Amino acid sequence: MHTHDISRWQHEHVFDSGSQLAERGAKAVMWITLIMMVIEIAGGWWYNSMALLADGWHMSSHALALGLSAFAYAAARHYARDPRFAFGTWKIEILAGYTSAILLLCVAVIMVVSSVDRLLSPQPIHYLEAMLVAGIGLAVNLVCAYILGRAHHHHEHHHHHDGHDDHHHDLNLKSAYLHVMADAATSVLAIVALAGGWLYGWAWLDPVMGVVGAGLIVVWARGLTIETGKVLLDREMDHGVVDEIREVIETNFSEGGSSLADLHVWRVGKSAYSAALVVVTHDPYLTPERIKAALRIHEEIVHVTIEINQCT
Repeated sequence: MHTHDISRWQHEHVFDSGSQLAERGAKAVMWITLIMMVIEIAGGWWYNSMALLADGWHMSSHALALGLSAFAYAAARHYARDPRFAFGTWKIEILAGYTSAILLLCVAVIMVVSSVDRLLSPQPIHYLEAMLVAGIGLAVNLVCAYILGRAHHHHEHHHHHDGHDDHHHDLNLKSAYLHVMADAATSVLAIVALAGGWLYGWAWLDPVMGVVGAGLIVVWARGLTIETGKVLLDREMDHGVVDEIREVIETNFSEGGSSLADLHVWRVGKSAYSAALVVVTHDPYLTPERIKAALRIHEEIVHVTIEINQCT
């Protein structure tokens, strides 16, 4: 849109301090999660806790997803100036978020299958030891959530401070955060299940909590899948920026017999949009430059292609 090149705002996004902090946070959390994953899987197997074992395997998918998030930031930065990416590399991050959501759904299915199997074939559980491991896992998850939450707060503050529309969040960072929160939730459920089994002899509570945790993960994953899917499929025509473009045309050019005949809007950044529009007019002096000048009040529109059809 504005006379500046798309590569300018793309470069600013990829190399801003918020994105760099998010990348570092994702890497740190990935390594922490990998270490805790090994501890929980070993503890679940040794103490025969399905809830603890499920949490450990659950963590393995999260470690993969967190690694994917960190890779997405690095790839977006690496290819930021590659001209083959016509509208930038931001959607690499969205693709990573979508893949993470799919991984969450796969983990939920595995947790349900494993929990049902353990419900039908119960095994003795070392409750106190398993609760200790689950407690450590919860503490680690809370630390990871703090790291990612701090990166998220810094990222949103950065865009708000620069005057960007912060209605759209970093979906790649959000996916990493959801993986950590899902880990924390399953750790809490594991502790509750183990406590119930230890205090009241409810051995069935351990696998049941595995199913409950899977249900919670499905809910979170579904929301993330919908959010990232909308971006990947360019489903943006119900966004407020569409009405803003229509309003600019109607307010500034309707007296000259101009009207908007066709409009397509798609997102190319967290708060950046491209548009292609066709204007039908009786005004022989109407030019694309005049329309672009009128649209400059909306800074989120970074690129516009305009076709003008003169009525005879």
